[in-house]
Amino acid sequence: VKKRKKVYISLTADILHHGHMNLLEEARKYGDVIIGLSTDAAVAEIKRLPYLNYKQREKIIKNFQGVTKIIPQKEWDDSNNIRKIRPDFVIHGDDWKFGSDRVIRKNVIKALNEYGGKLIEIPYTKGVSSGAYVDSQRTVSTTPEIRKSTLLRLINSKPIIRIIEAHSPLSAIIAEKTVLQKGMKKKSFDGFWSSSLTYSTLMGKPDTESLEISQRLSYVNDIFDVTTKPLIFDADTGGQVDHFPMKIKSMDRLGISAVIIEDKTGLKKNSLL
Repeated sequence: VKKRKKVYISLTADILHHGHMNLLEEARKYGDVIIGLSTDAAVAEIKRLPYLNYKQREKIIKNFQGVTKIIPQKEWDDSNNIRKIRPDFVIHGDDWKFGSDRVIRKNVIKALNEYGGKLIEIPYTKGVSSGAYVDSQRTVSTTPEIRKSTLLRLINSKPIIRIIEAHSPLSAIIAEKTVLQKGMKKKSFDGFWSSSLTYSTLMGKPDTESLEISQRLSYVNDIFDVTTKPLIFDADTGGQVDHFPMKIKSMDRLGISAVIIEDKTGLKKNSLL
């Protein structure tokens, strides 16, 4: 029995479209398709955490015709996986000839040349963008449960996460949409910090728990109406002990990911004491 050729495709597969189908259809012509599926950490290193986690994306890809194996791709660069499995062919869109991904293309060609593998590039499918689809999907379908779980996924996927204070819907929108492009990597804030100090200052009051937590939660709800990223809530001392469990339930229903409470006795006197 003639041994079938191995064909490698690297995918994030967060949102699938007809461009991905074109890649898979082409790959099936050459042999057994192996998918290098980018891990959450690999994606988060370059851009925003995937909308779907690795297990969810893997489950989707497993059901595609011609896919014989899925392996984790732990780096954005395909070349390490290529050296490990030594595929006969690598299939990729020709869009990586330009822009920051051309460095990865060069590394892939070098890895293939080490043992005689071949790169097959197919025309990029114009008019579609996975990133744009994902951003659109987040906007319309970020639920409290999704928002809460995102913080833990970030902590598990990145060595350091970037959290910035936001005290109004406008400041949160600016924080969410601020992106720094550096080579292949896009750096942005991963979430928000709800500070009692800034809320008190905004209202012209001292930072002594003069604002009720329920009042501050209404501001958080306004932020959640126009953003998609997780939020950590500064709850000062937590207020009255008997009331605190109810406040935690309110935060949980709203979608707050974590609560920070100061370990002190008595009422808060100022921002430092």
